[in-house]
Amino acid sequence: MMKIKPLIGALAFGALLAAGQAQALTVYTAGPAGLIKQLADDFKKQTGVSVDVFQADTGKVMARLEAEASNPKADVVISASWDSALDLHKRGWLLAYASPNAAKVPAEYKGPSYVAQGLSALAIAWNTKSGTPRPADWADLAKPEFKGLVNMPDPAQSGTALELLSGLQSARGADAWRLFADLKRNDMAIAGANAQAMNPVLQGAKAAVFGAVDYVALENQAKGESIEVIFPASGTVIAGRPMMILKSSRQQQDAKRFIDFVLSDAGQARVAATYLIPARQDVQAKRPVIKDIKALPMENEAQRAGRQALLERFTTLFGRK
Repeated sequence: MMKIKPLIGALAFGALLAAGQAQALTVYTAGPAGLIKQLADDFKKQTGVSVDVFQADTGKVMARLEAEASNPKADVVISASWDSALDLHKRGWLLAYASPNAAKVPAEYKGPSYVAQGLSALAIAWNTKSGTPRPADWADLAKPEFKGLVNMPDPAQSGTALELLSGLQSARGADAWRLFADLKRNDMAIAGANAQAMNPVLQGAKAAVFGAVDYVALENQAKGESIEVIFPASGTVIAGRPMMILKSSRQQQDAKRFIDFVLSDAGQARVAATYLIPARQDVQAKRPVIKDIKALPMENEAQRAGRQALLERFTTLFGRK
């Protein structure tokens, strides 16, 4: 009997360990890696619940969700594309939940099964030492002074770039395509996801990003980089970054607690610290907020529904497969 007791103890410890692991919440997220780490650490300190994170760009997050459709792993998803929330909601993948902490989130940035973690505005990120004139609007980047010196994130990889592409087309129609044709003739490069578009501008190899994710550029500016963040005079897209709980989650209560935490004072302060616009409009930001930026009109469902065709047209224009 004496020999069995250590075995029983080991089995009991193993069961406890497995139970602890089973309680871990799995979050798939696009966005600042530092932000999700801080939120996960803070949430564990407050609740005792560990958070396992998969962090990538929106395209990779959504591709992983699709690949795991028959055996879902994620509990909570945070995307950089509002379309992803609308699509998953329409497909019946999401759990209906309205956090009590979402009361101060504007109505256009929440729905029955999703709510913004924060917001970002698409901007021009301009290298102030590039020797080019300061641009004030999108069309300035199609001028001869910027020939071969502009990057744009690929809308096929960046949810925010697709939001901008769609927003400009909805607001301007044929004029948007004339602008893109001008940018193509001016040798604007489609440069991968957001970081791939931004890095050459930070390094001085390029002069500007068309459709920069503002919080990334603002953070670099705060660090002393020669970058100015310009919100175009004619208007831009303010993109919500939706949080949602998968209906397939086995940790639904903890998932709800996580959403509540991100929308709490402490959670939104973490969001603000990354130079995102907090989703809650009563939380102080470190940058221009909704009222300071000229926003393009919000798109309706029909306009959003045509985004795949829009992406294909853009891809064809810029000769990308």
